[in-house]
Amino acid sequence: MQEIKAAVVGASGYTGEELFRLLTNHTMVKLVGAYDVRNVGKAVSDVHPNLRGIVDLKITKPDYEVISKVVDVVFAAVPHKVAMKFVPKILRGSARVIDLSADYRFDEVNVYERHYDKHESPEVRGVYGLPEIHRTEIKRARLVANPGCFPTAAILSLAPLIKEHFIDLDHIIIDSKTGTSGAGAAPTGVTHHPLAGANMRAYAATTHRHSPEIDQELSKLAGRKTKAHFTPHLVPIVRGILSTSHVFMKKRVSKETLLTLYRKFYAHEPFVRVVEGLPEINFVVGSNYCDIGLELDADGNRLVVVSAIDNLTKGASGQAVQNMNLMFGLDEREGLRAPAQRP
Repeated sequence: MQEIKAAVVGASGYTGEELFRLLTNHTMVKLVGAYDVRNVGKAVSDVHPNLRGIVDLKITKPDYEVISKVVDVVFAAVPHKVAMKFVPKILRGSARVIDLSADYRFDEVNVYERHYDKHESPEVRGVYGLPEIHRTEIKRARLVANPGCFPTAAILSLAPLIKEHFIDLDHIIIDSKTGTSGAGAAPTGVTHHPLAGANMRAYAATTHRHSPEIDQELSKLAGRKTKAHFTPHLVPIVRGILSTSHVFMKKRVSKETLLTLYRKFYAHEPFVRVVEGLPEINFVVGSNYCDIGLELDADGNRLVVVSAIDNLTKGASGQAVQNMNLMFGLDEREGLRAPAQRP
């Protein structure tokens, strides 16, 4: 197989930088384009100094119709409401697209419009890019909608229980903690380190835009409409998500039975690790792994499921590379074999 020619649109941001970092270690990829409307004319390594001597590209303003003819895959590492403006132009050519924004994640356009904005290309449909759940569809797709970081951690942590009808679907509580890099490269009053570094805060406690994404995928697994109760928190770390779900059992089972369920469900998944204890962010940062552990209360009624991912890797760019591998018939571990950076 020939090298895959890849381009990144949104080269200035954290997910763009993470894509460059991962793709430079991919034996089947040639990086041929770094595009953005910011930092035009600058070298990628000037914007991302960690890539000095590694990525030898300049950031240029994108011409989408040209891009679609000269590359095999485009990673759209752009904010929400941006990809929907240019993805249709790319799809008119031969390139495939992996969109890291929310623009094509929803089965129903009205759900997107309720939580984001008026959709400018509602006729374009993508495949929801969670490989552990939608691998077959991803392999055939021209447009993959990369999942959000919170949904990735939450859905993977709950999928076996919901698919096998172990829990009460009307009472699912998801409490997630995330690092400040999830807010993007542009500093804000909330993520500015002197304010975030010695603080913790809940935000969008009942209205976060990842809630309908979680509900959509959990409902598919359940075979009926399911609503989880999700609240995110910002904590003073840079990378990582720790997602803690509280669920209630339909019948009394042992912890070993539950661990067996999870191990069987994820037996052939290269990036999901079911652990004996409870996961920690420190065990996954810089990697594409999702660690999952659980703890059952003394009366066997309440189950706590904890998952940990790196929000920029499995929660964004690493998952995008995993999806690219599937789309092009490669080993999905290619370019993603690095272990976590610990400590």
